[in-house]
Amino acid sequence: MSYFDNIQTFVRVYELGNMSAAARDQRISAAVASARISQLEDYLNVRLFQRTTRQLNATEQGRLFYTGACKILDAIGEAEAAVSSVTANPRGSLFVAAPLGLGRRLIAPEIPTFKEAYPLIDVRLRLSDRKLDLTAEGLDIAFFLGQPEDSALKLRKIADCPRILCAAPQYLGAKGTPSDPDQLTDGSHDCLNLRYPGAREFQWPLQTVEGVQKFAVTGPFESDDGDVLTQWALDGHGIILKPMFEVAQALKDGRLVPVLAETPPTAIQLGCLFSHRRHQDPKSRLFMEHMAKHMAAVLAHA
Repeated sequence: MSYFDNIQTFVRVYELGNMSAAARDQRISAAVASARISQLEDYLNVRLFQRTTRQLNATEQGRLFYTGACKILDAIGEAEAAVSSVTANPRGSLFVAAPLGLGRRLIAPEIPTFKEAYPLIDVRLRLSDRKLDLTAEGLDIAFFLGQPEDSALKLRKIADCPRILCAAPQYLGAKGTPSDPDQLTDGSHDCLNLRYPGAREFQWPLQTVEGVQKFAVTGPFESDDGDVLTQWALDGHGIILKPMFEVAQALKDGRLVPVLAETPPTAIQLGCLFSHRRHQDPKSRLFMEHMAKHMAAVLAHA
């Protein structure tokens, strides 16, 4: 095992606070991860973590070493980026995250095309509608829909995505078609909500003659998976608020029908987050440029 490998494993154990989680992140066994930490401790002649059967906490020496270890990894990353930037063949693994609907419809189908253009770059795609921590989860880029919280991360806006309220014809046949946004909040209709731990927006922002107003919609179903909500809507269980690109085909086929077209939802921001040092990495820069161009083209025709 190389000293560099040991440092990488130490940093992930420190950030994740769990040996098994760090091992999975590094694609090694927990035994190998533990051995790397032990080798590092033997070499430094200090204990980096206090271990119990249930907890793993960094010692004072471990906290000091983490600061220096991050500088080492950053310096190596910058050196590799500098070398790659003057070659025509950037290489390595790129860890990318995205919301489920965005990832499945706009990003995943385009990754093989990106791979053809840059065969030495491997893309590891993680899809989830929950809030992600780039540092803790070892991500290079995280695409998002909405307004991310303030952070030390850099933000690149790609486009504003139009959104739409829609429902299945069978639902509207049973419940009637709403004629006023207030009907979304008075129990007249079932609204399908995207909610997950840490979610902050529980209201639908609609453009009315008085300006943008938020409506605290009600309904019997909610999920942290946006595609589940779409399927519920297709099955006739309620009204959904969706980015246009996610339901464009269902609208075209007539499986979903627009509702409250005179008071549409506000558009939602599509962009990506990355750390300052990731921006210097040619892999990250190339992937963001490729996907931004692709997604902007798709959204222009949605």
